[in-house]
Amino acid sequence: MEMYTLDTAMLRLKEISEALESGEYDLEMSMKLYEEGIKIVAFCNKTLSDAKEKIKELSELTAEDYNNE
Repeated sequence: MEMYTLDTAMLRLKEISEALESGEYDLEMSMKLYEEGIKIVAFCNKTLSDAKEKIKELSELTAEDYNNE
């Protein structure tokens, strides 16, 4: 899979969604697009989960620093 940023991944998902909704592709191509979409969703979920964990870590550090003063 190509390397994406979260923004480019979301744009590609939109493109895939529109392509699948158009109904202009045969079953084989539709399945390839769907598979690509699933991989991008997994990437987005991991990216967001990692960001959430990092924010949690930073928040805890900030709270500890504040309490130590």
